[in-house]
Amino acid sequence: MQTVTADWLQSIETLNDVPLDQLQWMIDNSIHYCLPEGHYLFREGESAEGTHVIIEGRIRLYMIQNGEAREVSLLGPKDISGYLPFSRGKTVNINGKVLENLTAMTLPIERFREMISQHYELTAALVHVMTTRVRTFTSLQQQNEKMMALGKLSAGLAHELNNPAAAIVRGSESLIKHLQLQPESFKDVIAIRLEEGEVDLVRNKLFEVIRRPDKPHLTLMERTEREDEIRDWLDDHDVSNSDEIAESFVEYGFSCEDLGMFKEHIPASSLSPVFNWINNSLVTERMVQDIQEASQRIFHLIQSVKNFTHMDQGKGKELTDIHSGIRNTLTMLAYRLKKGNIELIEDYDTSLPKVMALVGELNQVWTNLIDNAFDAMEAVGRGKLTIRTTRDHEFAKISIIDNGPGIPEEIQSRIFDPFYTTKDIGKGTGMGLDVVSRIMKQHNGTVNVKSEPGRTEFIVCLPIKG
Repeated sequence: MQTVTADWLQSIETLNDVPLDQLQWMIDNSIHYCLPEGHYLFREGESAEGTHVIIEGRIRLYMIQNGEAREVSLLGPKDISGYLPFSRGKTVNINGKVLENLTAMTLPIERFREMISQHYELTAALVHVMTTRVRTFTSLQQQNEKMMALGKLSAGLAHELNNPAAAIVRGSESLIKHLQLQPESFKDVIAIRLEEGEVDLVRNKLFEVIRRPDKPHLTLMERTEREDEIRDWLDDHDVSNSDEIAESFVEYGFSCEDLGMFKEHIPASSLSPVFNWINNSLVTERMVQDIQEASQRIFHLIQSVKNFTHMDQGKGKELTDIHSGIRNTLTMLAYRLKKGNIELIEDYDTSLPKVMALVGELNQVWTNLIDNAFDAMEAVGRGKLTIRTTRDHEFAKISIIDNGPGIPEEIQSRIFDPFYTTKDIGKGTGMGLDVVSRIMKQHNGTVNVKSEPGRTEFIVCLPIKG
C-alpha cells in the first residue's frame, strides 16, 4: 500500500509548488480510508464532504439521465476530486463508483476556512484544480454537442442530397437509352418532304406552344380528360405511339386546336413522323430539365452549407441578415420537417436592418433552438413550427414557437444550465441551450422561454448595433 507523505503529494503536478509543511498539514487533517470495488466514494444528491485525493485504485464518474448511466470520466491515482475551495455547489451532482479497490484521503469541508486563511499556496493549487476541471469538462461537453449537431446536419444533408443525386443518375441513364432510339425515328423524319417555309412554320409553332407563359394548371381529372382528347385525335389521324405523345403534349400545354394548326402545314402522310419527332424532342428536353433541376438543388444545398458554416469569412463580428441564417438552417434541417410532418410558418419582418454579429455563432443558436423544437414536436404527430421576426426598439426579436407538449414549469429555470437535459441518452448532452445562452451574452443579447402545454416560445433578442 502506498504511504502518503508530503513528498508523495508534491509529486502530483498540481501540488508540486505547494510547500511541504502545507502538504503535511493536509495529510494530518485529512481522513484516510479504503473502499472495496463496487462501493461509492460519493453519490449524486449527497452533501459534499470535502476534497478527495486518490492514492490507489480507480473510480468511475457518471451521471443518471432518464434512468440510464452516462459516463463522464475515470479517475485514478494522484487525481483530485470532490469539493474544492470557493466551489458554490454544496451538493454532489455526479456519482463516483469504485472500479478497483480504493485507497484515498479526504480533507473535510470543516477544515477549509483554516486552509484558506493560513495556507495560501495549497488553496491556490486546489482552486487551479477546480478551474481546470470546469474548463476540461465544459470543453468536452461542447465538443460532444458540436459532434451531435454535426451528426444531425450530416444526416440531413445525406438525405437531401440523395434525392437529387439519384434523380441525376436515373435521368442520365434514361437520356442515354432515349438517345439510342433516335436513329430509328430519324429515318422517318429524313423521308419527309417539306418545303423550307413549312419547316419554319412547324418549328415556330412548336416553340410558340412550349414557351407559352400561361400554361393551365390542370387537376388530375382535367389532365386525364385532355390526354384522352389528344390520344383520340392522334388515333383518328393514324399517328403511332399516341399514348406517349399524348402524355408529353399535355405536359407541355398542347391542345387539339394546336394539333389542328400543325395539320394545316403538314401532309397527312407525314403527321406521324413529325409528331413523333416533336415528342422525342420534348422528352429529351424534359430529361435535361430534370437533370438540370437536380443539379441546381445540389448546388443550392452546397451554397447553404457554405453560408451556414460561414466558410471563407472572417471570424469577427460583421453585419449580417438574420433571415439568411435562419433560412440556411432550415435548409440544413429540411429533412426533419418532412420526417416530422411539420407545418412551417415563416413570419419575417423583412424591414429589419442587418445586425452586427458573429455569423457562425448565430447559426449555432438557430440550429439548437429549431432542432429542439423538432424534438419536442415528435410527441404531437403533426407539428407546427412558427418562426417570427420583429423589431423591438433597438433589438431584433426572433421567436421560435412549437406546438409540442411544453416544458414543465418546475424545470423552466434550469433548462439553460450546463449539462441539464431531458432528452434520452444519445440525443442530447445538456449543452445546447447553455451554448445558446453564452452566445447571446457574447452578443449582449438575451434568450428567454415562455411555455405552456401545446405552446413553447423561445425568444431571442439581439441588439441591432451589436
